[in-house]
Amino acid sequence: MKNLLPLFLLFVGFTAMAQKQMPNVSLSDLDGKKVSVTTDFMEKDKIYIFSFWATWCTPCISELEEMNDMQEEWKKSLPIEIIAVATDDSRTQKRIKPLVNGKGWDYKVIVDTNQELKRALGIVNIPYTVVVKNGVIVHIQNGYVPGSESELFTKLKTL
Repeated sequence: MKNLLPLFLLFVGFTAMAQKQMPNVSLSDLDGKKVSVTTDFMEKDKIYIFSFWATWCTPCISELEEMNDMQEEWKKSLPIEIIAVATDDSRTQKRIKPLVNGKGWDYKVIVDTNQELKRALGIVNIPYTVVVKNGVIVHIQNGYVPGSESELFTKLKTL
């Protein structure tokens, strides 16, 4: 069993390194309009922050709240767009729109109904943030603790 751990870690490392491009997946926005991840969010030299979350995930909501509060400041120095990717399953999807409307988040929210994008990126746990520039994944942040948004912004400034 102990011999399997290094093999597993090697596999996980290769899997993480294998995904460099955003997968070609179409999802829906809150109004049901189809959105293509690879065409609708790929303006040249713009930085896209895909934040994967769910209505039941308290750290996810905290992260999105902080990003919402900071995004105007971030936009003053960087061409960024935040996209919140809801990963709720069929039992909790009806909670997404009321929660977003109640929070007043000022960014695009798309719904990964069948968790197709989440699976394509190999995401296991949320919150999970994927930063994309020119269609290429340039940074991944897994989890959230208060202050992570400042670290993320520091990373964004180096892109």
